[in-house]
Amino acid sequence: MTTTILVTGGTGRLGRALVPLLAEAGYRVRVLTRAQRAPAAWEWVRGDLRTGRGVAEAIEGADVLVHLATSLGRGDIAATRTLLGAVGAGKPHLVYPSIVGIDSIAFGYYRAKLACERLVEDSGLPWTILRTTQFHELIATVCDAQRRLPVTVMPSRVCFQPIDGTEVAERLAGLVAAPAAGRVPDLGGPQVRDAADLARSYLRAIGRRRPVWPVPLAGKAIRDFRAGRHLARERAAGRITFEEFASGRR
Repeated sequence: MTTTILVTGGTGRLGRALVPLLAEAGYRVRVLTRAQRAPAAWEWVRGDLRTGRGVAEAIEGADVLVHLATSLGRGDIAATRTLLGAVGAGKPHLVYPSIVGIDSIAFGYYRAKLACERLVEDSGLPWTILRTTQFHELIATVCDAQRRLPVTVMPSRVCFQPIDGTEVAERLAGLVAAPAAGRVPDLGGPQVRDAADLARSYLRAIGRRRPVWPVPLAGKAIRDFRAGRHLARERAAGRITFEEFASGRR
């Protein structure tokens, strides 16, 4: 019998990498969406995690739930609660990607992700949680947001360990194929790099000439980042470097 997988957030950055992998592996893939989509190799099913409308119908018959949908603040918590509340009598395997260090960093978005993890763990469903470091795109997004400025500003004395989203998708696809495993080892990028150094590499790769200024920032969250609590030093497994990612952004 073909395994049926429901993916929330399937149109996001990670979803666009994961859904084709699952379809190519022979799974029956459903992508939860609020809008009608064109036919594809997988199904588009209507459902809204904000209101709960259509979510139970989308879940019905699914063997695995991959919960990629995310938003800022408490919206993440509400969406996760809605998804879990819509599960019927079945016991689908719930696979949830999260972030390294969320239990050690005083950052609002991370606190919300940690609350989502707790909901997953207490759901009564078989579950697997994979924490990863930040994606390469985070650095690109921060730099691109400053493209109209004469300089690019990055936090001083903060390092990142960026990972490629395609490698996260590959790991998630492997977890989907396996039994529920609880918290699995963290997944980090291949290099721990200074934030300003990453910004300079990105600007060189896209041909944008401007200085990069490391700026000291205050606050408990930034102190936690300086302490490296978001790094997966002992679990680094990624292969694609930031320069390899950036070379395709020109």
